[in-house]
Amino acid sequence: MNWLKHILYRQRALWNPDMYHGWGRSSRYFEGWYVKLVDATEQYVLAVIPGISYGIDGKNHAFIQVLDGKRCTASYHEFPVEAFVPSPECFEAYLGNNYFSAHRVYLNLPQLSGQLYFHQPCPWPRTLGAPGIMGWYAFVPFMECYHGVVSMHHLIEGTLHINGVAANFEGGIGYMEKDWGRSFPSAWIWMQSNHFGTDERTSLMVSVADIPWVGSRFTGFISGFLLEDRLFRFATYTGAKLHVELGVQEIFVVLKQKGLAMEVQAMQAQGAALLSPIQGNMTGKVNESMRAQVRICLRENGCLLYEGTGRNAGLEVAGAVEQLLSPSARGK
Repeated sequence: MNWLKHILYRQRALWNPDMYHGWGRSSRYFEGWYVKLVDATEQYVLAVIPGISYGIDGKNHAFIQVLDGKRCTASYHEFPVEAFVPSPECFEAYLGNNYFSAHRVYLNLPQLSGQLYFHQPCPWPRTLGAPGIMGWYAFVPFMECYHGVVSMHHLIEGTLHINGVAANFEGGIGYMEKDWGRSFPSAWIWMQSNHFGTDERTSLMVSVADIPWVGSRFTGFISGFLLEDRLFRFATYTGAKLHVELGVQEIFVVLKQKGLAMEVQAMQAQGAALLSPIQGNMTGKVNESMRAQVRICLRENGCLLYEGTGRNAGLEVAGAVEQLLSPSARGK
């Protein structure tokens, strides 16, 4: 009766995107969480990515990727599938001697170990029609890739040992999201920052991607900007409008919806190569920088609501991104 249990677990995860969704999957499937960690001094900027890979060719394994945003290095730690033990009740997963949840991580890797706690999380709002940032697309069973935001912003306490050096993360800021499905898109732009040089609680995430859809394709996007207790949401499913341009080292994104307009300019910077999923196999590569900057300007009914520049920004520009550009930016 495992099949029935797996169906029940997947239904529970549908309404709780943070949780593991891959119950019963054994081929052409991946799932991973992106745990961003920045200490109070901003000396350490890390992304820790635990996940599971069920390849189309039967090559299956669990993994933890670590991106050191300051040193621009990445490492990939592989585990047997059996080492990945997720909970069917909530987002909680053991991966060997490592542990991940929305409130705590425990790491026991060769160059990275220790325990961190997360406080005052800001989860993405959930409704009956939109259980997460995917909106009603979360209910579509044939999407190539699904996305979730576990917490837009939270405070960190604890200590990690990084390459043998104790790093105090007390007062640091974190962010957490996740992906699951078959493959990453053929082209995407993604950016994220929590450091806008202000005492206000701020967090920006923008994702634009090429989406396969019933024999055709479209450019889909999801974005959120957290300003204190207010979350400004722009997405394909909310009827927002998107404009994208690429410069030599810049990405320009404009999002408009119901009296709101947000302009984003991201400046590319040095990064490192991460592995990404293709038909479940972790055989793709994407360069991610955590040294980028993102400048935003948010207006409401024509009045300036917020303007600032985010540091320690994660930035990915991957695949044939020219197809994501607005027609005017492509000379059409």
